[in-house]
Amino acid sequence: MYLHLGQNVVVPEAEIIGIFDLDNTTGSIITRKFLGNAEKAGSVINVSDELPRSFIISGKDKDVTIYLSQLSPQTLLRRSETMRFE
Repeated sequence: MYLHLGQNVVVPEAEIIGIFDLDNTTGSIITRKFLGNAEKAGSVINVSDELPRSFIISGKDKDVTIYLSQLSPQTLLRRSETMRFE
């Protein structure tokens, strides 16, 4: 299955490592350093025309990409849950 992150960007759910709220996590110096280093390395993709509300860490093997999304983590969670067929 795939998760739609916004702006026509989809990521395979199997490659998603974590979804984080920017407001809650960027208070930590460790998170800010992590995101800053990822941006310097060219691993950050902004899929938002607006102020981002979440960041998604996606990776396969050692290739890690961070997506900045205007969607809240709760919205992304709902999208992933509604896509599951049981």
